[in-house]
Formats: sequence, C-alpha cells, structure tokens
Amino acid sequence: MSKPGQRVLAELRKMIASGELSAGDRIIEIPTAERLQVSRMPVRMALRTLEQEGLLIKAGGRGYTVREVTEQDIAGTVEVRGVLEGLAARQAAERGISEETRLILKACLDIGDQIFDKGHVLLEDLEVYHSLNMRFHQAIIEASGNRAIAEALARNDHLPFASVSSLAVDRDNLKREYQRFNFAHLQHHSVYETLVSGQGARAEAIMREHANATLRYAEYFHPRGEGVAVLHKG
Repeated sequence: MSKPGQRVLAELRKMIASGELSAGDRIIEIPTAERLQVSRMPVRMALRTLEQEGLLIKAGGRGYTVREVTEQDIAGTVEVRGVLEGLAARQAAERGISEETRLILKACLDIGDQIFDKGHVLLEDLEVYHSLNMRFHQAIIEASGNRAIAEALARNDHLPFASVSSLAVDRDNLKREYQRFNFAHLQHHSVYETLVSGQGARAEAIMREHANATLRYAEYFHPRGEGVAVLHKG
C-alpha cells in the first residue's frame, strides 16, 4: 500500500477507535477523500482493508458502515489467537528453533530492552515496539512449521482488533501503557527462554497468557477513550 494509503488507513482506524466514527456511521469514498485531503484511490484501498479487518461492513448501496465492536467480540477473537499462538510456540519449542529464528527473536528483545530500559515510553517508542512485536510473533508462527496455524490466524485476523499487528494504546496515559507493554516485553523474554530450552508446554502457556494483554482493548471501546490511538501496520 502507498504511503498516502497507509496514512489514510491509520487515520480511519484512529477515528473508529476513538469514537469519532461510531457504530452505524456511513463512510463514503468521495467525502472521506475530501475530508482527509487525499485522492480517492488511497481511500478506496483503505476502506477495502478495513472491511477485510472486520471494522467496516459494505453498505447495500454506496460506501461502508462502521461495525459495532463489543467486549465479547474482542474477547472471543483474542482467546482464539492465544490458543493458536500458544500451539505455535509449543510446536516450535518441540521441533527446536533454528539459529536464524533465535537471532531474529533475540534482536527483537534487544530493541525492546532499549525502549523500556528508559523507564518511560513515548508514542514513537510504541510504534517501534509495534513493529518488533509483529516480527517476534511471526517468527514463532513460522518456526512451528505448521501452515494450518498461519492460515487459521489469517482468518481470525479479519475480526475486529484480533490481529497481533493491531495495537490500541492510550496516548493520554503513557505511564500506564509503559507498564502494560513492558510486562508484555518481559513475557517475550520468557517465551524466548522456553523456545531455546525446548520447553513446549511452558511456551504454550506463556503465549496464551500473553494474548490476554489485548483484552484491555475492551476498556478503550466501552466507553471509548478520547486518547485512544491504534497502531497498525498497513
């Protein structure tokens, strides 16, 4: 996706997460392009992507409507992701990870250490964490050697905020977000140790618990937080 498309995608996600665009609101291509001061093409691509992610529903006539996101929606999809990623971690540990995978995981940990060792985070830090978090999870899924897990996760990712590539953060309370994401990073360290030492059952348990951090999305949407930002790799 082009840079304008990525910007439009990020902006629309943020508007949905913050409640500026609420459930049932109609989104039409031309007015949206005018509102965001871009051409129609990046808006068209962004709307299609948001539909695939489960945030928008194709309207009967023109445009899309914003889908309602409930606590039950989020909890269900996150639980499924935790089960699948836990299975991937167990199988990766039991197979034994390659040196290439170990180095990828270690690099993610080192970057995360640099972010959190400061004792605080900025929104820019969490954007970096967002990218390394995706790499860390993807490396484990690939190391499992189980294509069915990746395919099942891809289907689950079409549900609202189910994907590991989507992080909701409260930019008005970065102190609390530091605590939340630092804890998640420490879980990454624990997962790494279990993978290296071949502890399949423990790796699975930690990854399933790790997914539960996402359940805090419910706090952002009910009621919607004014400071919510959604980080997502477009």
